[in-house]
Amino acid sequence: MSAQTDAPTVVAVVSEELFAEFFSTADAERLHDVATRLGGAFVRVDRLMQAEFGEARIVITSWGVGPFDAAVLASLPKLELIAHTGATIKPFATDELFDRGVVVTQAGAGMARPVAEVSLTFTLALLHRVPEMHNALRAGDGWYDADAVGVQREILGTPVAVIGASRTGRAYLELIRVLGAEPLLVDPTIDAAAAAALGAELVPLDEAMKRAQIVAVHAPTLPETHHLIGRRELALMRDGAGLVNTARSWLVDEVALIDELRRGRLSAAIDVFDEEPFAVDSPFRTLPGVLITPHRAAGTSQGRLRQGRIVADEVEAFVEGRALAHTVDRDQLSSMA
Repeated sequence: MSAQTDAPTVVAVVSEELFAEFFSTADAERLHDVATRLGGAFVRVDRLMQAEFGEARIVITSWGVGPFDAAVLASLPKLELIAHTGATIKPFATDELFDRGVVVTQAGAGMARPVAEVSLTFTLALLHRVPEMHNALRAGDGWYDADAVGVQREILGTPVAVIGASRTGRAYLELIRVLGAEPLLVDPTIDAAAAAALGAELVPLDEAMKRAQIVAVHAPTLPETHHLIGRRELALMRDGAGLVNTARSWLVDEVALIDELRRGRLSAAIDVFDEEPFAVDSPFRTLPGVLITPHRAAGTSQGRLRQGRIVADEVEAFVEGRALAHTVDRDQLSSMA
């Protein structure tokens, strides 16, 4: 243990507003305690002022932090751990960071439950034709046209395709299974027995697109998953089916989806878009069978605090020499958006 100084040993590059969302009083105190145990102080800053943090051994990051390139790392000679409050580390992780041997961890696991709940909300809304009825009532002065709205369905006994057994995909599977859906799972990394253990039938992508009433996207962002759901795959979906995307727009050909939605053949509920925020004249603002949210599926108060708790746990474990549960290595960067 080094002698106590006033120099920051743990630095949180997190806005004041986000810090309050992520860290409970108890978890913030844990970060202060870790800094003290490292012989220094804890500070929260809005941006990384490199010259002031030469003693920093742990940096906590959030959205908007810049890359940890050679110049930044040269100003942080004692840096050992970066603990990210979000999921993807791609905006700031560099080869230099991994070459230096800095450990990187992230709190994406804390986001799985809220995103899964939004996916479930979207699923139920599309099955029950909520967007069509809501938009019709808002736009018109009459009641609603049942024929135009389409068939309303329950989730009980309904085939629902889950594209990707990610953390969020698994959380979503658990929710729809409890409600009596018939889950179909598309994931080339697991076998039929593993899918059955998750309560799902493992099927090829084309079969899932043909059979499902709802297709929910939860796949990772990889070169091979770019526009995994494209024009051909959308054409396989049954008339009146719905697409749910709370993952990444990377996975779905947005132009092809808009074309299908304009024809009224499919419905969709989407939280992620190619352009964020999208333009004032975006078709998504006016298409009747669409439910849209502004990339906020993970934004629950409980989820934010869960993310902060994960970071505090990882920071404590690192200082105490225990194994970390959420580390990310160089090879995993390719699967992050």
